[in-house]
Amino acid sequence: MTPRSGLSKLWIAVAAIIIIGIILYAALQLPMEGGDTGPVEEPVEEGGEGIVLKVITRHPSTIWVLTKNKFLKSDIAKEYNIVDIKFLGPNPVLWMDTIEGQGDIDVAWGGGPTIFDLLLREGYLAPLEEPETLEVVEEIRDDIGGSPLKRIVDGKIYWVAAAISSFGFIVNSHVIQQYGLEPPEKWEDLGSIEFAKLLPKPMVAYARPTTSTSHTRIYQIILQKFGWEQGWVVITRMAANGRPYDGSVEALSAVEAGEVAVSIGIDFYGYTAQLEYPGLYYVLPYNESIINGDPIAKLTTSKNPEAAEAFIRWVLSVEGQKIWLDSRINRMPVREDVFKTPEGRERPDLYKSYNETINNIGIPFNDTLALQIEFAMRYYFDAVLADVHSDLVRAWKAIVDAYLEGRISEEEFNYWVYELGKPLSWEEDGQVYTFTLEFAISINDLLRTDQEAIAKYSRIWRDAARERYNNIYNALQG
Repeated sequence: MTPRSGLSKLWIAVAAIIIIGIILYAALQLPMEGGDTGPVEEPVEEGGEGIVLKVITRHPSTIWVLTKNKFLKSDIAKEYNIVDIKFLGPNPVLWMDTIEGQGDIDVAWGGGPTIFDLLLREGYLAPLEEPETLEVVEEIRDDIGGSPLKRIVDGKIYWVAAAISSFGFIVNSHVIQQYGLEPPEKWEDLGSIEFAKLLPKPMVAYARPTTSTSHTRIYQIILQKFGWEQGWVVITRMAANGRPYDGSVEALSAVEAGEVAVSIGIDFYGYTAQLEYPGLYYVLPYNESIINGDPIAKLTTSKNPEAAEAFIRWVLSVEGQKIWLDSRINRMPVREDVFKTPEGRERPDLYKSYNETINNIGIPFNDTLALQIEFAMRYYFDAVLADVHSDLVRAWKAIVDAYLEGRISEEEFNYWVYELGKPLSWEEDGQVYTFTLEFAISINDLLRTDQEAIAKYSRIWRDAARERYNNIYNALQG
């Protein structure tokens, strides 16, 4: 036998082994799960003749997988011949473009009231009409603590909260103890002098509002809690003590890893962190936050409106609400009666958080106002507090150092802090403009759609912020 013929026989044997392995694997049909969702139920078989629902969402992939598996096995999915769900998760600023471009998305789910109210204003939400759906919706209360759980216009229901949330921050007690810091309890604590002493090491993680709807909500809460001007001062001090991240998940990862002491965030991030990382805990600032109803709605682009409502009906049912109880999700259901189920009784920790949340004294919150400034606030924040962050930190540190070294009084310290964070002014075409609440409202719609305007104002605000920060730094040196 020649070496070549021996080698050929070897390759034939190897190929045969590979083929046998493939056949055995196919025969076993081993269920596999990928991604970061952890083990979930065995996936249901997809495809075939039937309806494929399209859902645009801000929920993470863990919720996609669990919802898909449970819903497609349900009687209601079989009744409406729904064989699959396709989830789409674009950046929130791209939602309307995505809905318009796809042209056949059935349901919007998760992302907070502001984005849903914007969709409603622009004509993308269809009222819920099926009697069975309205019957389930009737079982859900209209509001909690003054926060709406339904959006009703002219007697028609356009969105319903599928879960409730609060907004606060997640604290890493190990980092707090390591640096001998006082644990923060309220928003103002995130802008403390104690945190500033450790600069340039950041102590607070936060996301750009253009990448996170939950962090955007927190900035809106602070602005409404403290008022427009003082709200920006509170946010600026917090931003200067921290570091901007590209999303809420990245900010959460930073506090979990001990890169920072605190990350702002939505409650269920905190509850999950508490379970998975000993020493981490969630803080709901007393009388400084709100309860948020996280909506679900049918879209006017739906080609399967009855099936879309069937899905919404299931999400709002006791069975669908059990999704939130999963230890990988840890969200608070909108229905309290879910905690009376066997699955609910296994989550006394979540029920305790539910009761603490609904009994917390929240702030009066104006959803209409939040919608009126949504885009202006996002791009201003990015330009002034994220894009020129190093200049901001340098100026803030100069103020704190001058105060701690006795070079400026407490009154002077407060003056410089206000100068650092107050809304910017700039000159344009021979006229001076200030980023007042009224100005933000006046340009909000323009910044929703006009890319040239976004680029123009972002550049103006970056330049003005950099000049302010450098002037403050230079004034306080020596």
